[in-house]
Amino acid sequence: MVTPRSTATRSPVQLAALVVGAVFLLVGVLGFVPGVTTNFDDLQFASHHSDALLLGVFQVSILHNIVHLLFGVAGILMARTVPGARNYLIGGGVIYLLLWLYGMLIDHDSAANFVPLNGADNWLHLLLGIGMLALGFLLTRGRPTTR
Repeated sequence: MVTPRSTATRSPVQLAALVVGAVFLLVGVLGFVPGVTTNFDDLQFASHHSDALLLGVFQVSILHNIVHLLFGVAGILMARTVPGARNYLIGGGVIYLLLWLYGMLIDHDSAANFVPLNGADNWLHLLLGIGMLALGFLLTRGRPTTR
């Protein structure tokens, strides 16, 4: 349970994980909103055949949106403790760097692109990976991680 006192005592890494989680949750919801997601009628469960584009740029599918929702919920829950927040940001950063690498190596028109990913997704994943790692490491540098 979040109380005014616990909100005021959140560490910077907990706040960062909470914000990142909330943004992922928002992105997951927006992926299901026609208009925010263009070509909404072409939204598929998975695969590169999903031509739906979040904000008209990022290729999404139902699976992709669900992953964003789950990633958001994980961030919000893990932000409750300093070690959890740090692990969320660092682990999530690693996952997003691996996803960037995956997106760079696969043929976007092949069955291997089941997420699906496009060029804009790839570069966003690179930035997310670097950003999340930086937040996780820099906001806990020289600080105890128990709380």
